[in-house]
Amino acid sequence: MRNAPLPADEEQALFDTVDRWLDTKVRPVVRQHDHDDIYPAEIVEQMKELGLFGATIGQEYGGLGLPATTYAKIVMRISDVWMAITGIFNSHLIMAAAVERFGTPEQKAQWLPRFASGEIRGGLALTEPDCGTDLQAIRMTARRDGGRYRINGTKTWISNGIEGSCFALLVKTDPAAEPRHKGMSLFLAPKKQGFRVGKKIEKLGYKCIDSAELVFDDYELDESHLIGGVEGQGFLQATGGLELGRINVAARGVGLAEGALRLATEYAQLRRSFGKPIAEHQAIQLKLGEMVTRARAARLLTLDAAQAYDRGERCDMEAGMAKYFASEAAVENSLESMRIHGGYSYSKEFDIERYFRDAPLMCIGEGTNEMQRIIISKQWIKRSAAA
Repeated sequence: MRNAPLPADEEQALFDTVDRWLDTKVRPVVRQHDHDDIYPAEIVEQMKELGLFGATIGQEYGGLGLPATTYAKIVMRISDVWMAITGIFNSHLIMAAAVERFGTPEQKAQWLPRFASGEIRGGLALTEPDCGTDLQAIRMTARRDGGRYRINGTKTWISNGIEGSCFALLVKTDPAAEPRHKGMSLFLAPKKQGFRVGKKIEKLGYKCIDSAELVFDDYELDESHLIGGVEGQGFLQATGGLELGRINVAARGVGLAEGALRLATEYAQLRRSFGKPIAEHQAIQLKLGEMVTRARAARLLTLDAAQAYDRGERCDMEAGMAKYFASEAAVENSLESMRIHGGYSYSKEFDIERYFRDAPLMCIGEGTNEMQRIIISKQWIKRSAAA
């Protein structure tokens, strides 16, 4: 069992607080921030006050200690309004989870309270220019020199790369190791000499959160930054956090799917054609019926995965199913909502165009949906093996 479930009244009080924040602080600024691609510094400070940077970090380290089920529901709520800002704390929390699950007692005491408060914010640095899904193909190296490591290489598509100050960095400490994953290690890498931001990546959607290239040139760390203190454990440490990451992406997909449905429903009751609201036309009703079913199924799959995670079970199949289905639901619902909005869907004065731009990322991030289907299939076959 991981973090314990919250009593229903405490969970609802937390949701009420988040909803008030969304209504008063987030909705009024989201459209302008998205269109101008402005980093939401004030929103980040508010998320620090809400404790979102410590959402899943244990209470003994100053975090909220939320179970994945409650965390997922919060992400759904926020993503219904503005998906991009959930990425600011998601990648950060995966980094924190690696330290909390695999770090030494000294590392936990040193880093987790500062992660939980948001004093130090960052994320997970895995992807490289020629390496995405196949993590074992990374080229970044960490060469040991006495009690220190010298790191060289480049990471790309790193969330919080510009505004963040520390990253869980996957490197090869033994490039010749076979199998390859045994030569990989995970370090906590704060920004300092030898670590620079190469460039900000301009994106179709997912605006406001900074995605960047990170360059390491003879960057030095002492051995106390090696998570767990033992080389060769990095692949397990990094991928172990992806279950929570995929539950987060699934929850984001749910929020987008439900948000697109909400916008379509509101518009269909206001827009009139042939003397009545278009919600009364059968063609629109067929679309709404599919959309609400899709969103509901995505929600249930995501909560199923979160519950398995909270029980401490291996849940790569459940998380993969949730991520795959919910992200596709986000894309399909946003497109159908665009069609219901008609010509107005192409106007930046209507929020649905943002959902349409944001949704495709969910099919790519935290492992492509093609890879999710392979993971699901392999785990299903393994669980269904004949006795």
